[in-house]
Amino acid sequence: MKIALLLAYFFFQASEFALAWLNLNFLKRHGTEVPPGFEECLTRETLQKAAAYTIESNRLKLVETMFCTMLVVLFLFCGVLEPFDRWVTSLSDSFILQGILFFTLLQLTQAFLDIPFSLYWNFSLENRYGFNTMTPAIWANDFLKSTLLSLLLISLLVAGAFKLILVTPQGWWLWVWLFLTLVSLSLIYLPPCVIEPLFSKFEPLHSEILKKEIQSLMGLAGLEVRRVLQVDASRRSKHSNAYFTGIGKVKRIVLYDTLLERLNSQEILAVLAHEAGHWKAHHLLKRLIATETIALLSCYASSYLLREGSLPALFGMEMVSFPAQLVLLGFLFSILLAVFSPLGNVLSRRQERQADHYASTLSETPDALASALVKMSRDNLSNLHPHPLYAAIYYLHPPVVERVRTLSSLKHEDTIASTTCKNSTVST
Repeated sequence: MKIALLLAYFFFQASEFALAWLNLNFLKRHGTEVPPGFEECLTRETLQKAAAYTIESNRLKLVETMFCTMLVVLFLFCGVLEPFDRWVTSLSDSFILQGILFFTLLQLTQAFLDIPFSLYWNFSLENRYGFNTMTPAIWANDFLKSTLLSLLLISLLVAGAFKLILVTPQGWWLWVWLFLTLVSLSLIYLPPCVIEPLFSKFEPLHSEILKKEIQSLMGLAGLEVRRVLQVDASRRSKHSNAYFTGIGKVKRIVLYDTLLERLNSQEILAVLAHEAGHWKAHHLLKRLIATETIALLSCYASSYLLREGSLPALFGMEMVSFPAQLVLLGFLFSILLAVFSPLGNVLSRRQERQADHYASTLSETPDALASALVKMSRDNLSNLHPHPLYAAIYYLHPPVVERVRTLSSLKHEDTIASTTCKNSTVST
């Protein structure tokens, strides 16, 4: 069974590499073709730069993936997990403390192994293409804060979950699921108010006119926007973005200062109307329900497999600790995730199309959202020519060219409807 699991893992990793290779070769053939609707904002030179950036960034990701694959194989299939497990369990007799030490040490190791990739990404690749504005001091500060926060969060999660396992050894899977669900919900609220301000400066939107326009537009969607903020994202990168936070009708909107510099007010409103479309269609709620349902099934399956006791034997091991068995479970679930994630991506793209359609209706300017997408694609050097199969498997959003084409058709339909209405009025 150990060989079968290893072969399955290699199959999915090889499939990922093959699709990435297919995608990059497709980009090399079509990367300089200016798509319809992009002529005014894009030149062949910009597309060449975008293609080069995509190729380099994807190559770096493939190298990192190969490195991670090698580490997983060494850890799980080449005898590293067992001595590591024995060493950690020898440090304490406490079930809870063993779990905390096991997972925090793994997280700390992963954080330090990621340092070379992060440094190269920010100070070499992103620098060459004009995106990086981060100083080494900011990077080091971010690394220290994010590492400490992740270690704290993991410690709290493990302590809470392992305590519940001790108290309810038979039905712990349900109580652990409830605990993790509460933590997930709290993490929707806490980061904007507690965590994100540790890294960036948030302040009220400088333009009162734009703030009122945003609140008015969101009011049409039934959303109460208490705070419209801008964040100094330009301290780290020239990439642009905007996002909503909060559950329910009360929302908090955050705009990157880089986005405010590049888009006009109509385009910003159209981008936020897209986010409102997700709320209107209950996409966040649907995703939460789907995620928590999968988490519930995973907790139950974990309980069954751990109780059955044959999990270590699947990997050719004898008895290992409870935390080590959770790692083995995580590996098995990662293979299942690789099988079913394309279906989730299909549903995600469908929701993005619904949000685009809603945004064009709410803002009554589908061309504004199309224009915003074109500008953001240009400024972020996005890949406008992904291979259809690669996009179908990995993309959470429809390809940008497809989105712009759909929005242009919506504008055309609105123009025809408006003209028909006027002609009908004149005839009457």
